[in-house]
Amino acid sequence: MDDFDVGGRLRELRAQYGLSQRQLAEAAGVPHGQISMIETNKSSPSVASLRKILGGLGVGMSEFFEPDQGTTGEVFFTPTQLRDLTSRLYTSHEQVAGALTLRQVGDARAHGLQILHETYEPGADTGPDMLEHPANEGGIVISGEIEVTVGTEKKILKAGDAYLFNSQVPHRFRNISDRPAVVVSACTPPYL
Repeated sequence: MDDFDVGGRLRELRAQYGLSQRQLAEAAGVPHGQISMIETNKSSPSVASLRKILGGLGVGMSEFFEPDQGTTGEVFFTPTQLRDLTSRLYTSHEQVAGALTLRQVGDARAHGLQILHETYEPGADTGPDMLEHPANEGGIVISGEIEVTVGTEKKILKAGDAYLFNSQVPHRFRNISDRPAVVVSACTPPYL
């Protein structure tokens, strides 16, 4: 996979929307310095942090990573046609490279439904900042096991186990086992 310039893309979008780093930070509810560190590629954001920042722009992760990918009207998808939303975040950080991969089926915004094939390598984590967004999501663990925290509830789910919750409740996904975990999930409206 080609290296993706997360900082350059964020800087480009911020300029396109006519916002200063400070204005974007305020809109996203993050520290001003975080925007600067990401744009200069001195810091790689977690999935939760990047999503929060992109929320300040009203842009989804799919648009961020593949801005020219339009609706094609496709109905069927091979594994190579799934949109890679996150592994590009970690290409420059070897310790977490490939630890978490989220691949999306088709154009989620066009259908109002996001379907993801998620892979969590041992130690992978959506980040210490809990995710929160206006949606509902659910999923089924296909293989391995994953610790899911939703509000004050926490449970380790194994192959065949599932979850369904209001995404406005703070949540987090972590693989605390020694083998990969694979989850197929859906979210509406699309989150990433």
